[in-house]
Amino acid sequence: MISWLDARAAAGRWLLRIEDLDPPRIVEGADDMIRRTLDAHGLGWDAEAPLQSSRGEAYEAALAMLAEQDLLFPCTCTRRALRAAGGSYPGTCRGRSLTATGAPSAIRMRVDAKTLAFTDRLRGALELATGGDFVVRRRDGLWAYQLAVVVDDGAAGVTDVVRGLDLLESTPRQRLLQDALGLPPPRYLHHGLVTLANGTKLAKQTGAPAIDDRRASENVAHVLTALGLPAAPGAPPEEQLTAAVSSWPPGPALASDDVLGEAPG
Repeated sequence: MISWLDARAAAGRWLLRIEDLDPPRIVEGADDMIRRTLDAHGLGWDAEAPLQSSRGEAYEAALAMLAEQDLLFPCTCTRRALRAAGGSYPGTCRGRSLTATGAPSAIRMRVDAKTLAFTDRLRGALELATGGDFVVRRRDGLWAYQLAVVVDDGAAGVTDVVRGLDLLESTPRQRLLQDALGLPPPRYLHHGLVTLANGTKLAKQTGAPAIDDRRASENVAHVLTALGLPAAPGAPPEEQLTAAVSSWPPGPALASDDVLGEAPG
């Protein structure tokens, strides 16, 4: 909702991207459920981005550009080995050639910079750790999120990325990819999250219940109230959102790390 409000207040376009990079984890019908929920809550989109499962040629082209710059290397390190190293990549395979053959390998991007500076629209100037060499293509041949989202944003002409704080640490890697691929970086805005009563992020991985479309008006009002924007729980979502756009941005509330607080019961 925050990204929708930001786009509408700027007279911009709001794109819907259904990410399907990991076929084994796709739930049949989940994409239609997402569309129905957005529609029920008055969050209409201007266009749908192509499915990532159809974008293999574009990702291959990006990979070739990175290879030409000698930024890639194959990595045979297992998850167990990475856990033993403390969870961060220790550079075990970075001296290997991309043309080396042998065991099935992930492909990593070589990163020499320890940190990367950028400006967040809410949080100002930031300098975050890059996290070192990172995967752009998985060992099983599937594309990594970091590469796919950068290529897709560039193809769609995305100018502003509005997302939760849980993705803040991905920004340095995506900025590095944008620079290497010659893509203009979008502006970034990272907002707080909806949490469960125990403080964990509201997500299916944490056992959060599905959004109840029958309570769309109340759901919209809850978020608007948390943002300090006008809300009317009994009014249709579209009516509430129209009023909220005229009051955007909401000010200090948006910058709070827990701006949305606990999810409604």
